[in-house]
Amino acid sequence: MKTYKTISCLLILILPHLLFSQKRDIEDIKTWKFFKGENKDAYKIDFNDASWQDVQIPHDWAIYGPFNKDIDKQIVKIEQNNEEVATEKTGRTGSLPFIGTGWYRTVLSIPESAEGKQILLTFDGAMSNAEVFLNGKKIGNRPYGYSYFYFDISKELKIGEDNLLAVRLENESQSSRWYPGAGLYRKVQLITKDTVSFKHWGPTITTPYITGEMAKVEIKSKVQGKNVRVETTIKDSTGKAIAFNSNSQRFGDEVEQNIPVEEPNLWSPSHPYLYTAEIKLFKDGELKDSQEMRFGIREFKYTPEGFKLNGKVTKFKGVCLHHDLGPIGTAINKAALKRQLTILKDLGCNAIRSAHNMPSLEQLELADEMGFLVIAESFDEWKKPKVKNGYNQHFDEWAEKDVENLVRATKNHPSIIMWSAGNEVPDQWGSEGVKRLHWLQEIFHREDPTRPVTVGMDQVKAVMENGFGAVLDIPGLNYRVHLYEEARESFPQGFILGSETASTVSSRGIYKFPVKKGHDITYPDLQSSSYDLEYCSWSNIPEEDFVQQDDHDWVLGEFVWTGFDYLGEPTPYDNYWPSRSSYFGMIDLAGIPKDRYYLYRSRWNTEDETLHILPHWNWAGREGEVTPVFVYTSYNKAELFINGKSQGIRIKQKDSLLERYRLMWNEVLYEPGTIKVVAYDENDKPAMEKEIVTAGKPHHLKLEADRTNLTANGEDLSFITVSVVDKDGNVCPTATNQLSFKVDGAGKYRAASNGDPTSLEMFHLPTMKAFSGKLVVLVQSTTDVGEIELSVSGKGLQTGNIKLQSKTINP
Repeated sequence: MKTYKTISCLLILILPHLLFSQKRDIEDIKTWKFFKGENKDAYKIDFNDASWQDVQIPHDWAIYGPFNKDIDKQIVKIEQNNEEVATEKTGRTGSLPFIGTGWYRTVLSIPESAEGKQILLTFDGAMSNAEVFLNGKKIGNRPYGYSYFYFDISKELKIGEDNLLAVRLENESQSSRWYPGAGLYRKVQLITKDTVSFKHWGPTITTPYITGEMAKVEIKSKVQGKNVRVETTIKDSTGKAIAFNSNSQRFGDEVEQNIPVEEPNLWSPSHPYLYTAEIKLFKDGELKDSQEMRFGIREFKYTPEGFKLNGKVTKFKGVCLHHDLGPIGTAINKAALKRQLTILKDLGCNAIRSAHNMPSLEQLELADEMGFLVIAESFDEWKKPKVKNGYNQHFDEWAEKDVENLVRATKNHPSIIMWSAGNEVPDQWGSEGVKRLHWLQEIFHREDPTRPVTVGMDQVKAVMENGFGAVLDIPGLNYRVHLYEEARESFPQGFILGSETASTVSSRGIYKFPVKKGHDITYPDLQSSSYDLEYCSWSNIPEEDFVQQDDHDWVLGEFVWTGFDYLGEPTPYDNYWPSRSSYFGMIDLAGIPKDRYYLYRSRWNTEDETLHILPHWNWAGREGEVTPVFVYTSYNKAELFINGKSQGIRIKQKDSLLERYRLMWNEVLYEPGTIKVVAYDENDKPAMEKEIVTAGKPHHLKLEADRTNLTANGEDLSFITVSVVDKDGNVCPTATNQLSFKVDGAGKYRAASNGDPTSLEMFHLPTMKAFSGKLVVLVQSTTDVGEIELSVSGKGLQTGNIKLQSKTINP
């Protein structure tokens, strides 16, 4: 049995976010002019862009729609979905207008104080095929929309003058399998620093030795300039200096320091403790550059006994996440990301796979702070195509450069515990694919010898036969739970990672009768049942993964497809219209948990109790008909009551796949009124109870904000859940009222989403129908300080209001 030795050592990793600097200036380039369409002269200095749209970066030009079934309509056979014939796919990439060319222009004013400095222009991502022009001259390009990249523009800039920066982006048709977004959707920055300084993405911190009493912090800083000295002060989470080192010994372009940290606090999902390293560069006694970085100390290894973090076996309770943020598209927003992670924390989730793209730096910063283990993924395609105009066109020229930048930009995040070189790549077949895997894996190892590499493999029989799975550090299996045992025997590593699991589908608050378990089930309303028994042809219900993880130490855990619904890939309705977003999420596109969320929570969240009942209890016309009741709970036993009458006690059964993890009353006859569940503890004492009542007619609107205090920075968001309720305040679970939104004061309306994968209403317009009685409204701060009020109205309903505060400091 194989343990990955290069990461059995103890690690300390840093967060490359620059929190403070004395000798460098970092400017977010936010204000741009934008034009959707081609214009061959748009890069020229004298081009007139007065009529162009004013936008703020990050920006996704396509999220404003409208939805159109003919946008990127693909006639394709999806082999990953076991399809045998090509069919028309109308919603595969979200049916939003991301195809085509977009131009961005802005002016950089460079002060005379920048004379003699080094100036870098950095992009966290640009979707896609970016061409960058400065003062009418092309300075470079980057085809991959998820890649981080930068240019040294010191020689091209005019110091003391205005400089024109133009970026051309082009998304081709059939270039993606999901909604990729469009535009400068991640931040763009200008970094001005001394020519004697730390190189971009230069510092790396590890610990080759750690005990409960001491951690040896090894800092290797790549520098530019001769006769330099590096000083480092390490601070604890309160800002207190606890260690110091100074060194001028240089090997090549690297200065190495070894610094002891006494009684180290170890980073983990339950204890995401972050230190700070203040690293200064001096030449002849003069401070030339300074960076302040947070870092976390932790050790990990992969063994047949499980993934061990700080010496403790830790199962991956993970989810896969696409990069879109629902109603605001792919434009990165830290408040939206933090809301996602907050919801996942309550779920008990401890890990994220960035599927199938390089993660944003903001997401990694939050993962470090909040405590999530991360698989940082690189590609969905290698040389062999999945889509006609995908990454296969760029693999030979750009794959090595893109992997280098991924690792160099993010390797110091303590949250990252594994790299993924690809997902379900067709290159799994044949010897050429094995060679490509070996080549890519060695690039990752060269850039970062401290972490292993995985690939999400779906062709399990093939990779067992051709050696592909044996080459990998971590064999990741996408689905194929029936092959886990055989794969474990075949592969030398001695363990299996569920790199993508379940693909169970459901629509929030929608239930179908009779209740049945099966794959690729479709209905006339294009919804999937929230009884959580429907899945895809290649996948399974959650319980099949639960059994593998609970019964086998060598199953390291899982990454569920998916945490949140996302735009595009509307399986099982790929061939139907209108259907434009996924059904896979435990949480819908609006960020409202589905029933399945609570099934996972009952296993994953070991700190809090879970008791959840489904379905809702508004079934006019079904009186006397069988309406099964399921309960997801962290308790082993519960009793169901309908209008006070016991329907019996159910106990979880280890020898039954379904009854091992959920409690079911399959013969309940519907009658309106009250449904109540009482959960019992191990001593048969009532421990928790919950009830649902049959709601009356829609009466008024209830508004609940995830945050009531915002920062007046023009970017912060509050997510307000709007529920249609009866006169007693009970949610009306079948309400579909058309609602309208108005924001007054120091904020503005940003978007709304109801979580309905078939809705064609545009997110940015201030009106939308409720779906299963609810929707979510996003209110954005301006730069003004003061009160913000959201009013939500609907015909025949009492208006709902909520007040927020916008402040100058972080709430």
